[in-house]
Amino acid sequence: MNVLLLGGTGRTGKLIVKQLLDQGHTVHLIVRDKAKVNIAHASLTVFEGLTLDDNLLKEALHGCQAVVSALNISRKSEFPWSALRTPKTLMSDTISKIIAIAPQFDLRRVIVLSAWGTSDTRKDIPLWFKWLIENSNIKYGYMDHERQEHLLMQSGLQWTAIRPAALINSAAKKPVVVSLSNNQKLSLLISRAAVANFTVDILEQGKFICEAPAISW
Repeated sequence: MNVLLLGGTGRTGKLIVKQLLDQGHTVHLIVRDKAKVNIAHASLTVFEGLTLDDNLLKEALHGCQAVVSALNISRKSEFPWSALRTPKTLMSDTISKIIAIAPQFDLRRVIVLSAWGTSDTRKDIPLWFKWLIENSNIKYGYMDHERQEHLLMQSGLQWTAIRPAALINSAAKKPVVVSLSNNQKLSLLISRAAVANFTVDILEQGKFICEAPAISW
């Protein structure tokens, strides 16, 4: 499958790139700086620029059957009150452009990484986590995740919004718990590697079409 990947230089995005290539897929990658791409592969094509550039999006989408977005609203540091490094509406503005041009490319499948605690799952997270989201700059990411999900729900595309718990770097192999409409109890953590594996798995198997699965260990 030919896949356009957005956010492929982030900590989770890099793992998705590797997983897609390892599984034999062709990857088109849009990055702001090609120097940040630390992998070379015959099936990887890198486009340098911004995801908000309509012409670049069209060029990168050519020949692709699916889009996977690992974009996020990034901050200058991990500190929750740190200043933002990206526009507050980067994800929703990008997905809006993709939805608009999708018919030109017969694009149907779109998978985005969202977050546990968005929309109807806000009530399911611990109170301290809810307070942190609502009272720090973390909130801007959650707000734009929700805008992005809302746009996809109205798009007519075969979308999936994956809502992972808090992401950590870990090589541990644990079963992934999947919750739809809070039908499973989730833990607070999941590894970035597990999220990458889950993302590629549902892309290949066509799972969770027009659904927003929350996942954790």
